[in-house]
Amino acid sequence: MAATVRRQRPRRPACWALMTVLLADLLALSDTLAVMSVDLGSESMKVAIVKPGVPMEIVLNKESRRKTPVTVTLKENERFFGDSAAGMAIKNPKATLRYFQHLLGKQADNPHVTLYRARFPEHELSFDPQRQTVYFQISPQLQFSPEEVLGMVLNYSRSLAEDFAEQPIKDAVITVPAFFNQAERRAVLQAARMAGLKVLQLINDNTATALSYGVFRRKDINTTAQNVMFYDMGSGSTVCTVVTYQTVKTKEAGMQPQLQIRGVGFDRTLGGLEMELRLREHLAKLFNEQRKGQRAKDVRENPRAMAKLLREANRLKTVLSANADHMAQIEGLMDDVDFKAKVTRVEFEELCADLFERVPGPVQQALQSAEMSLDEIEQVILVGGATRVPKVQEVLLKAVGKEELGKNINADEAAAMGAVYQAAALSKAFKVKPFVVRDAVVYPILVEFTREVEEEPGVRSLKHNKRVLFSRMGPYPQRKVITFNRYSHDFNFHINYGDLGFLGPEDLRVFGSQNLTTVKLKGVGESFKKYPDHESKGIKAHFNLDESGVLTLDRVESVFETLVEDSPEEESTLTKLGNTISSLFGGGTTPDAKENGTDTVQEEEESPAEGSKDEPGEQAEVKEEAEAPVEDPSQSPPSESKGDAVPEGEKVAEKENGDKSEAQKPSAKGEAGPEGIPPATEEEKQQKPARKQKMVEEIGVELVVLDLPDLLEDEMARSVQKLQDLTLRDLEKQEREKAANSLEAFIFETQDKLYHAEYQEVSTEEQREEISQKLSTTSTWLEDEGFGATTVMLKEKLAELRKLCQGLFFRVEERKKWPERLSALDNLLNHSSMFLKGARLIPEMDQIFTEVEMTTLEKVINETWAWKNATMAEQAKLPATEKPVLLSKDIEAKMMALDREVQYLLNKAKFAKPRPRPKDKNGTRAEPPLNASTSDQGEKVILPAGQTEDTKPILEPEKVVPGSEPVDTEPLELGGPGAEPEQEEPLTGQKRPLKNDEL
Repeated sequence: MAATVRRQRPRRPACWALMTVLLADLLALSDTLAVMSVDLGSESMKVAIVKPGVPMEIVLNKESRRKTPVTVTLKENERFFGDSAAGMAIKNPKATLRYFQHLLGKQADNPHVTLYRARFPEHELSFDPQRQTVYFQISPQLQFSPEEVLGMVLNYSRSLAEDFAEQPIKDAVITVPAFFNQAERRAVLQAARMAGLKVLQLINDNTATALSYGVFRRKDINTTAQNVMFYDMGSGSTVCTVVTYQTVKTKEAGMQPQLQIRGVGFDRTLGGLEMELRLREHLAKLFNEQRKGQRAKDVRENPRAMAKLLREANRLKTVLSANADHMAQIEGLMDDVDFKAKVTRVEFEELCADLFERVPGPVQQALQSAEMSLDEIEQVILVGGATRVPKVQEVLLKAVGKEELGKNINADEAAAMGAVYQAAALSKAFKVKPFVVRDAVVYPILVEFTREVEEEPGVRSLKHNKRVLFSRMGPYPQRKVITFNRYSHDFNFHINYGDLGFLGPEDLRVFGSQNLTTVKLKGVGESFKKYPDHESKGIKAHFNLDESGVLTLDRVESVFETLVEDSPEEESTLTKLGNTISSLFGGGTTPDAKENGTDTVQEEEESPAEGSKDEPGEQAEVKEEAEAPVEDPSQSPPSESKGDAVPEGEKVAEKENGDKSEAQKPSAKGEAGPEGIPPATEEEKQQKPARKQKMVEEIGVELVVLDLPDLLEDEMARSVQKLQDLTLRDLEKQEREKAANSLEAFIFETQDKLYHAEYQEVSTEEQREEISQKLSTTSTWLEDEGFGATTVMLKEKLAELRKLCQGLFFRVEERKKWPERLSALDNLLNHSSMFLKGARLIPEMDQIFTEVEMTTLEKVINETWAWKNATMAEQAKLPATEKPVLLSKDIEAKMMALDREVQYLLNKAKFAKPRPRPKDKNGTRAEPPLNASTSDQGEKVILPAGQTEDTKPILEPEKVVPGSEPVDTEPLELGGPGAEPEQEEPLTGQKRPLKNDEL
C-alpha cells in the first residue's frame, strides 16, 4: 500500500502544474480574443482585424474608408489624425506631420534627414545631442520625436480597430519595409511600446504580401517549386521580392505549404511621392510664370500654397494614369489668385524620366541575391499604388520580358491581409491552417574579435578574426551560438554588419553606422578560478534573431566539464523520486536544457563558420542553436545531438553501454579477456563508470550600442506618459463636445416641440412659458459662457432641462401609446372570451380542462374588463394637463396576466391525449345515457372477458432502434384537476424519433 502511495505522489505536482498552465492560458485567451495588423505605409495605412466571427476584415475609419492617411496635426490643445489631419495640412502645414517614417532610426547627418528638410521646409527639425537624432519642434512647448509621432499613429490605429471590433485589442503585427535595418526596427518597436501595443511580430511588407497571395491560393501550391516575383512600388520606396512556393513536410501537420524569400532588391527613394514632388515643382513653375509681370512672391516660399500644390499633384498623378491630359485647378492658390493649367501625360513622363529608368534596378538586385534568372520566374505580380502609373508598367514589362504583368492581387490591402493572418497564427485565441513562412536576412551580421597569437617563438602579434553569424538571404528566426575557446580572462568582441557591397555608395550613406554593438564581458577570469580542476569548453555567446528581425544577445556563459564517479549509495530514495518528478516535466533534462526553447549548448550541431580561414591553433566556433523552423516560425526545434557530450544530471544509455564494452577489453596488465573474467566481487558490481558533469557560469555582459542608442527607461517612461496625457486630453475634449452638442440639440428640439399641437394639448400656457424661458436662458448661457464650461457643468444644465420637461414629455408619450395598447388589449379580451366560450362547449366526455381552470380564466377576463372600463372612465374625468392614470405600463401588465392564463390552457390542449372510450359487445362504442352523471361516465369501462379492473393491459413489445434508448412502456396517466400537462413520450408501439446525440 505504501508503494502505491509513493507512485501516486509524484503525479500530484504534475497535475497541479498542468491545471495552472491551462488556467493561465484561459486567462490569456480572455484578454486576446481579437488581434490586429497595421500595414504602415509612407502615405497611408491599412488596419485589419481578426476576431471571433470576423475573419480577416479591413477596418473602416471614421469616414468609412478602408485607407487612412498617415498624417498627424499637433496643436496646443488638440490633435487630428487621418483625413482630418490631411485637411488641416492646407490650413496649418507646419503643425501637420507627414512621411515622418523616413526619419526613424536616422541620425542628424543622414542624407535622408537632409532630403526631408528639402522636401518639407515648413517643418523645423531640431537636433537631439544625446541620441544624435532629430525631433520636430512645432512650438516652444511642443516637440516630438519621430518615434513619439509614430506611437500616436499606432495608438490611433488601435482605436479604429477597437471601435470596429467592439472590444479592446492589445496584440498586433506591424509591417515594415524589408530594407529596414536594426536601428529602424528597434525604433518601430519603441513606438509601439509608447502606444501600449504588444507587437507579436514586425513582418516585412513583402513577406506579408507573399503570405496573403499564398493563403488564398493554397490549393495551387504543390511539391513543385513555384517562383513568383512581387514588384511593390509604394509612395516612398520600391521593393522587389522573389518568393518560392511549395509544400514541405512538417513534424506536426504533415505536408503544408511554405513560402521562402529567395531574393530582395529595393530602392529607398523610388516611389509615388517623388513623382508628386516633381509634379508639384512643375505646377509651381507654371504658376510663377503666370504671375511673372506682377512682382509677386515666389509660390515656393508660401507653405500653404505648396501644400495645396502637393495635394493637386497627387490628384493629377492619379488622373493621368487613366487619361492623356488633365486640367489642374486650384482656387485661391496664393493672394486670392486662382491657378489653372493643363498637364499632359507626356509632360509627366518627361518630368519623371530618370525615375522610370530606375524601375528595373530592384528587379536585377532581387535576381542577383536569389541567384536566379528571369526564365525561372513564373509570374511577376504588381503591388503598391504607384504601379498603377502606365509608364512604370511599360518599363517593368520590358525589363522582365514577360507577356503580361500579374494584377490578380489587391495592390493596396494585400500586405494588411497577410499580416493579420500571421497575427491570428501567432495568437493563442485562433487556430488557422499552417502556412510556413521563411523570411530572409537582407543585411548579413558577423562577430569580430581580436586576440594575441604567437606566430613564432617569442614573437606575439594581434590577430583580427571574423565569424559570420547570419549570412545574407539566410532564413530567420533562428538562434546561433559562438564559442570562444582561447580566452581565460575578460575580453571584448564586436557585432557588426557583414559585407554590404551590394549597396551603392548613396545607399551606404543612408544605411548609417555599420557597427552594431560592442560587447564587454566581465567575470571570465573569476569563472576559471572557481573551477580550476574542470576542463573548459569555452565561452559561449547565445544570439537570437527573432521573428521581427531584431538581433539580441540572450546570454554569455562559461562552460566547464569534469568526470565524476557515481556510487550506488549516492542515489537515495529522494534522488529517485526527484528523477521521477523531473521525467514528468522535462524528460530528465536540467532546467538549463530547455531555456529559451533550445537544447543545451553541448547538444548543438556545429556549423562551419563562414569566411573563417584561421590556423589550426585558433578556434572560435559558430553553432546553430536552432535553425529557422520549417513547421512553425515561432518555435525553435531542438538542435541535433552528436552524442559527444551529456547534459548535467542526464544519463544516456548509449554512453553507459560504451563504457561497459571498454571495461570488458583485456587490460595492459595481461588480465583475462571476456572469456576468462573471474566472478566479480560485490564491490566491483557496485562500481559505476565515470560520467561527465557540466558546470555553467553566467558571465556579466555590458553592451555598448553603436548604431543608434535606444531610449533610456526614464525617457521611455516620459514619452509614454506624454502620449497617455495627450490621449486623455483628447478623450476629455470629445466628451465635452458630446455634452455640449447634446445640450444644444435638446434646446433646439424642445423649443420646436412647444409649438406642436400634441404638446400644446397636454400643457398650459404657464407651463410652456416657464419651459421656454428656461430654454432661452440656457441657450444664452451656452453662447456666452459655454466655451469655458466644463463637461460636468454642461451635463448638469442638460439634467435640469430634462427634469423640467419630464412631465410634459411623459404625457405626450402616454397619449401616443394609448391607441395601440388599448386596441391590443381589446383584441386579447375578445379572443380570450371566445376561447373560454368554446372550451365550455366541449362535451364532458372529451373535456380536457377542469372547472377550476375555466373559472380562473373567466375571473381574469372579468377583472381586466372591469379595470379597463373603470380606468378609462377615471381618465376621462381628468384634464389633459394632469398626470394620466391610464398608463401604458399598466395596460401591458394586464395583457401579460391574461395572456399567461390563455397560453397555459392552450399548451394543455396541445399535449392532451384523448380518453379511452368503452365499447359494446358488438364492437361499437357505447353511447352514455342522457341522464347519466359525470362521475358514472368517467368510471364505467367495459373490460374484456376474464380481466379485472386491477389487471394492466398487455402492451406490445417495443421496437428498439439500434443505438437508441428503449421507450418507457408505462401507461400514461392524466393529472388531476388543475395539474399542468407534461410532454409525455409517444404511445406504446410507436417509434420515438432519435436525438442527435444518440446516433
